[in-house]
Amino acid sequence: MGYINQISDFLSKLLGVETEYIKLTIISFEIILVIYIIKLITKKIYSKSSVSSKKKFIYNRSIQMVLNVITFILILLVWSEKLQSIITLISFISAGLTIAIREIIFNFFAGIYIKFSKPFELEDRIEIDGIRGDVIKIHALGFEVLDVQEKEKGEQSTGKITHIPNSKVFQEPLKNYVKAFKYIWDEIMIDIDINSDLEKTKEIIYNILREDEILKTIPGKMEDAIDDVTVEYRIYYNELMPIIYTKIVKDHIELSIRFLVHPKKARNVENNIYEKILEEYKNGNIELIVKEGNKV
Repeated sequence: MGYINQISDFLSKLLGVETEYIKLTIISFEIILVIYIIKLITKKIYSKSSVSSKKKFIYNRSIQMVLNVITFILILLVWSEKLQSIITLISFISAGLTIAIREIIFNFFAGIYIKFSKPFELEDRIEIDGIRGDVIKIHALGFEVLDVQEKEKGEQSTGKITHIPNSKVFQEPLKNYVKAFKYIWDEIMIDIDINSDLEKTKEIIYNILREDEILKTIPGKMEDAIDDVTVEYRIYYNELMPIIYTKIVKDHIELSIRFLVHPKKARNVENNIYEKILEEYKNGNIELIVKEGNKV
């Protein structure tokens, strides 16, 4: 501790600050440094472990949170005697800084709400304040989302990460795509000639949907999921199987193909369905129209 006293005396004369405050600041920095080294070591250990990447992430985040709490408690103990005078000093802080501190506190308590109420969890696909993406990180003051493109572009990842303050969950409507269950309703539309054999066309498309490896197992899984969440949510569906709706639009027929799918697999499923429909068109079984009045 002798070196701390020497450094404190030197900086006190240089900066005109009480030696005791400088000493406590140095000790605080030492605590932060030691905890930081421990974080690096534990991170290195988990990075080389044989568990899944998800477990590595969860374990690492848990240890980081515990070490952060330990750091906070140790620094609080170090400064305990001077805390009263510091609080008095804070009371004279400018209004602008007070607002900033208020936002930090607001985000902190919103983080507690997120932790216990769980409006979303890690890896959930959400939409808030115009931002849609997958939650990749949740921490004390905010959460991070890996952005995805709009529906028209298949909701593919953009590679961009957006940091969102926790307080947004109180300020903006939050959509969770997988809160109650993993699957959402998706729709694709095709146009066929108005003189087409409607029943034959729909039966061909139904066969495509029934034979899809991803889609054919979802209704059963969805039924089980609904049974599990009906205690908490008033959710029910009369129909879980894929369905095709018919609409006459001017001089052609519009078919809306509706089916349940995991939001992260929607684009691949849509691609498979479109390819199978095109294959049936080339075989002369479906009369597609790409624009009004013109056959493909």
